[in-house]
Amino acid sequence: MEPEPEQAVFERSPFDEAPPSAPTASAAYPADDETSQFEHEPPFRRRRNPLRLWTYAGIVFALMVAALIAAVSYWGLPAWVPVSRPTFAAGQADLQLDFPAGQQERRQLPDGTEYFGASGTITNIGSSARRVPAILIVLRDARDRIVYSWEVEPPKRTLAPGETVSVNEAVTDVPRSAKFAEIGWKPE
Repeated sequence: MEPEPEQAVFERSPFDEAPPSAPTASAAYPADDETSQFEHEPPFRRRRNPLRLWTYAGIVFALMVAALIAAVSYWGLPAWVPVSRPTFAAGQADLQLDFPAGQQERRQLPDGTEYFGASGTITNIGSSARRVPAILIVLRDARDRIVYSWEVEPPKRTLAPGETVSVNEAVTDVPRSAKFAEIGWKPE
């Protein structure tokens, strides 16, 4: 006996066969024995926090600037930094430097070399002993540019109250363009 055509249609389920165009599970997701797609760890890296990175960069920058300020405070600026520096140090308390222009001598020696001699005094006008710093003599040309300079060590490093010491210094081979002399305390 043959089933009725209506019964045959209902005995067969539409879910018994997969449609031929649908991909199978093994083709869509290749099997990986080491990791599972349902594992609790996400398969991606943590997001970077740009605010935290900028904070770290700011801290590093602040530490570098603090180190630079400490180094410049301790050792001073390097000579290659293009900033104007004072030629002479500030006046020393209780020490009076006296080099009158009439006692500065400039002449040409018989062999043709240029000679410059400086004479003056250093006096302690204070009521306590004072340490005497080095003296700087600077020769300038007509355009007020430094053409020659040298350091003079004082004959005595410490002066008692009211004591005076004479300084006489001479140098040869100064540039011919030197027109003026300035004398002051050497900056430290």
